[in-house]
Amino acid sequence: RVWVGVHFGSRGFGHKTASGFRAVAQGLPFDEGERKRLGIKVAEGEMDSPPVLLELASEAGQGYIEAMHLAGEYAYAGRDVVVDKVLEILGAAPLHEVHNHHNFAWLEKHFGREVWVIRKGCTPARPGQEGFVGASMGEDSVILEGARAPEAEDALYSTVHGAGRVMSRSQAAGRVKRHKRYACNHRDCKRVFEVQGVSSHSGVPKKGVCPDHPDARVRKVWIEEQVRPGKVDWPAAKQRLAEQGIVLVGGGADEAPEVYKRLPEVLAAHGDSIRVKHTLTPLGVAMAGRDVFDPFKD
Repeated sequence: RVWVGVHFGSRGFGHKTASGFRAVAQGLPFDEGERKRLGIKVAEGEMDSPPVLLELASEAGQGYIEAMHLAGEYAYAGRDVVVDKVLEILGAAPLHEVHNHHNFAWLEKHFGREVWVIRKGCTPARPGQEGFVGASMGEDSVILEGARAPEAEDALYSTVHGAGRVMSRSQAAGRVKRHKRYACNHRDCKRVFEVQGVSSHSGVPKKGVCPDHPDARVRKVWIEEQVRPGKVDWPAAKQRLAEQGIVLVGGGADEAPEVYKRLPEVLAAHGDSIRVKHTLTPLGVAMAGRDVFDPFKD
């Protein structure tokens, strides 16, 4: 038996939703394009800034709840699509499914009260409720379940969604500048050009860019320039994964094993509030590489 673990959410969708309703709470338009046109900036604040609140019974409050649930359904659908595709590649059939959210809000009863529980970076773990907790690409992940214990109740039956980082993406990979260029589409040509006066609004010129192949079309590509080095030696990290027998497709220094905490230590800190049911050893990892552009930012 093989487990297929997928980390798929609604990061772009969710950020747009949260930013839009934060603007509405400040009396500003929801649409980012309209705010830009009017020259309006939303006050973002810092992590410890007072929260921007919406009355739950208001039209905006109900709109936010509906949008949040829609984003959650989007994440569920995305995971299903990815798993179905992997199962198709493997020629396998599903036997058991585990889904869990993080960065979401649930209306629940705790200590005799009905409350909204916002789980930032953690997931629900009620007694018997299963969850998938990922480690790094080179270490064991787990399927766990919530347990009935005083510390679980105190944590509102919540647990981790992953091992957690010890450094940011930019600390790991360094700082990179991306420059837009245009590559010749002729099959025997590897030339890349900077085209003056071309933007995402004016469009990509169809022909006449490459002097060697004037009839060939061009495509937009991104060239990366390393501005500040990162802390991770990515070639060395990939070599270690290969020595472990882990097949890696894509990925980058910002997801290397050393940028994460050790999952067994993290789980041990949660004491009797959870039980590990299955330990999953990685065989293969597929991630978007740095050259992959996601227009939805998910």
